[in-house]
Amino acid sequence: MKKLDSYIIRKFISAFFFVALLFTLISVVVDFSDKVEEFIDEPVTVYQVLVSYYFNFTLWINGLLWPLYVLIAVIFFTSRMAYNSEIISILGAGVSFRRMMVPYMGAALLLMGIHFVGNHFIIPKGNKSKLEFERAYIWQESDRGKVEHVNMFIGPNDKIYVRYFRKKDSTAVDFQIDHFERNKLVAIVKAKTAIWQGYPNNWKLKNYEIRTFDGMDETLVVGANEPLDTMFNLTPEDFVKYNNQKEMMTTPELRTYIKEEAQRGVNNTLVYQIEIDRRTADPFTILILTLIGVAIASRKVRGGMGLHLAIGIALGAIYIFLSRFSITFATSEAIPPLLGVWLPNIVFGVIAIYLLARAQK
Repeated sequence: MKKLDSYIIRKFISAFFFVALLFTLISVVVDFSDKVEEFIDEPVTVYQVLVSYYFNFTLWINGLLWPLYVLIAVIFFTSRMAYNSEIISILGAGVSFRRMMVPYMGAALLLMGIHFVGNHFIIPKGNKSKLEFERAYIWQESDRGKVEHVNMFIGPNDKIYVRYFRKKDSTAVDFQIDHFERNKLVAIVKAKTAIWQGYPNNWKLKNYEIRTFDGMDETLVVGANEPLDTMFNLTPEDFVKYNNQKEMMTTPELRTYIKEEAQRGVNNTLVYQIEIDRRTADPFTILILTLIGVAIASRKVRGGMGLHLAIGIALGAIYIFLSRFSITFATSEAIPPLLGVWLPNIVFGVIAIYLLARAQK
């Protein structure tokens, strides 16, 4: 590594962490001012606020905005180099623009790798603690789930139907399970109520009927007064989902969840697949925005750093808007999900190529 490489990488990394620290402090202050009343009213300790919530909030907000931090950091220190005529001196010394880009891309690859690992493994674990804290003390009614007319498979040969699930006491009303063997219905269990008894998968059936079929023969067992203790591959969590639940699971957990839901015949896994694709696409944005930042800030202009930063922040805002816009279309299946996730990178990749072609050489 030459002195030029170490010089640029050192400036890149230091500027990046300065920008990240500044925006993180601003985010924490804004979030605290919004939630301070809940912190006072709820029985929550200072340790829980700082460790369970704000430590993980810091991971979440940084994971969300790292590409923007990179763009601002690159423009910030590169613009200063251009203003001090360092870029002109580097190019005048015979170093090509392409060669000057090498340390930029090296630092960007390092940050991209950290962001990739964080997106897939570290940040989801932190989000779990953060979201559990928010549900307990801030958003007590944040759950969303299908609790009426629920149909799902709980095994290869067992399908259930529940007319209504009461979340407050974990009771399934008008419960029915159909058991199949060799694609033939061999048993039906009906109950007026099925009450959750705890793990592992214990349920109590009240006012139940059990019908079994053997060819043309049928057997009926009626339990009108005596409850029946039994076990099904079913828990209250199968009915109760939470907002941002996908953010709580690591990528391996998401893949397992998608597979389990598909086996149950639940066709609402698109948002989870999009989340996996987004976690992969976002780190690549760091490379693209680094190219854009260098192309914009390496030229010395009359407006100086202020103009460069204004352009960078505007581009970052456009990227975030386009990212949310395209994911919304992907979720609604207006465009293919993979295209929706990668569309911002494609658009900004084209912009990066155009700006590099016109950059000062």
